[in-house]
Amino acid sequence: MYQINLQKPCTAYFIGIGGISMSGFAQLLHENNFTVKGSDSQKSKITEHLAALGIDIVYGQNAENITDDIDFVVYTAAVHPDNPEFIAAKQKNLPIMERAVMVGQVMKNYKNAIGISGTHGKTTTTSMLSQIFLEAKKDPTISVGGILDAIKGNIRIGRSENFITEACEYTNSFLKFFPTAEIILNIEADHLDFFKDIEDIRHSFQRYTALLPEDGVLVINSDIPQYEEITDGLSCKVITYGLNHDAEYSATDISFDKNGHGIFDLVHNNTKTGDTIHLNVPGKHNISNALSAIALSLYYGITIEQIQKGLLAFSGTERRFELKGSFHGVTVIDDYAHHPTEIAATLDAAKRYPHKHLWCVFQPHTYSRTRALLKEFADTLSQAENIVLTDIYAAREKNPGDISSLTLQEELKKRGKNAYYFPSFGEIEEFLSKKCVDGDLLITMGAGNVVNIGESLISK
Repeated sequence: MYQINLQKPCTAYFIGIGGISMSGFAQLLHENNFTVKGSDSQKSKITEHLAALGIDIVYGQNAENITDDIDFVVYTAAVHPDNPEFIAAKQKNLPIMERAVMVGQVMKNYKNAIGISGTHGKTTTTSMLSQIFLEAKKDPTISVGGILDAIKGNIRIGRSENFITEACEYTNSFLKFFPTAEIILNIEADHLDFFKDIEDIRHSFQRYTALLPEDGVLVINSDIPQYEEITDGLSCKVITYGLNHDAEYSATDISFDKNGHGIFDLVHNNTKTGDTIHLNVPGKHNISNALSAIALSLYYGITIEQIQKGLLAFSGTERRFELKGSFHGVTVIDDYAHHPTEIAATLDAAKRYPHKHLWCVFQPHTYSRTRALLKEFADTLSQAENIVLTDIYAAREKNPGDISSLTLQEELKKRGKNAYYFPSFGEIEEFLSKKCVDGDLLITMGAGNVVNIGESLISK
C-alpha cells in the first residue's frame, strides 16, 4: 500500500477538498511542502482560504483535472465510483485512498499519534487535550472536527512528534488509523444505518483498541458498561477515568458556577490530589471529558499546573453550547447535539445557565436514528419546558415514509410536554419571536442547519 511520507513531499490531489477534514489535511500536506491540488462542487470560505494559501482548486469534477504529475489521490466518502476524477485516477493506476486511510497514513509519521474516540464528546475532548498540549508548549499537530479559537480553525501544523485527532467510529473509519494512544469516551447505540446493534458497535471499539502497540496507552471511561470487555487481552497500558470512584482518575466535590461551568477536585486512586480544576465550559459531561484529557496529559508528563491553565483557557468550540447572541432579551445558544445522550447533557447544562424559561428547537438528524431512538429522544427532550420541532434533516438518507417529526411530537405530548411542530424555519422564527420573553433561554439543537433559526432571530 502507498505510504505518505512527510519527509518526501510529492503531488497530492483531493477530490472534495472543501470538506472540513479534507481541507485540514490538504493544508497539512501543503505546509509540509507537498504540491496540493483539489476540486470541489462549489466555492466556499474553506476553498477560498485554501486558494489563498497557494493550493490549486478547480470547481466541478472532470477527468482532465487528473493530470500526469499527480502522485496520489484522496477522496471523501461522498465520492462514488462513477465520479469522473475517480475513474480517471483509476485509469492512470494512481494510488487512491479514502479520507480515513489518508489520516491513518499521516498518523504513521508521528511518534505520539493520539486518537480520541467515542459516540459523543470527540470534538470537545480533542479541543481540551489540544489546549493543554498548547499550554505545555508541546507544539502538537491538531485535527479537530470543529473550529477551535486557539488555533483559529480546525487544523494546526506543529513541528513536534505529537499528533492529536478525532477518531470516528462511523463506517469503521477509525480502524484505518495508526494510533499510539487512544481515548474512549463512551460507547452507545448510534449510526444504526451502518451498525447492526450496540454489540456490533462495541466490537468495532474492541478492534480499535487492538490497533495500539505494546508501548501504547489507552485511556477509557470506566462508566462504560462492562468496559473490561473492551480492554480484555490488551498488551498496552490501560488507564481508567470516570465519575465513579472506582476509576483511576475521578472527581469529587463537584460544583458549578453561575454559568454552569464545572469545578471539581481531582481524585487519583481514591485519594484527593489537592488539585482543583476549573472549567470554562458547562455541564457535568464536560467534567468527564476533562478527566480523560487530564489522565492522558499526566501520562505524557504535563504538569497539573499546565493542565489547569489549559482547561481554563478552553471556552468551547463552534456549535458546542455556543453562545450566539440575543434578541429581545432572549439568550440564544446553539448546540450540535443529535443523540439522546448528547441532548440530555446539553439540557442538563442549560438548566444551570441563567434563564426564566427554557426553549429547545430540535432538528432530528436522519430518519434511521429518529426511528431507532424515538422513545429516548422523547424522554430526553422532555427536560426542556418547551420543545419546537423542525422536519427531520435527511443528511445521507432518503425519506422512508414511516417516520417524521410529527411522530416525535406525539411521543412528547404523551409525556405532557409543550411540543410544537412547524414545516418551515420561517414559521418557527415567527412563533418564537412571539412566545419567547425577556430572560428566556433558547437552544437550537441538531447536526443539520437548525443553527440558521437562532442566527436569523438575532439578526432581525
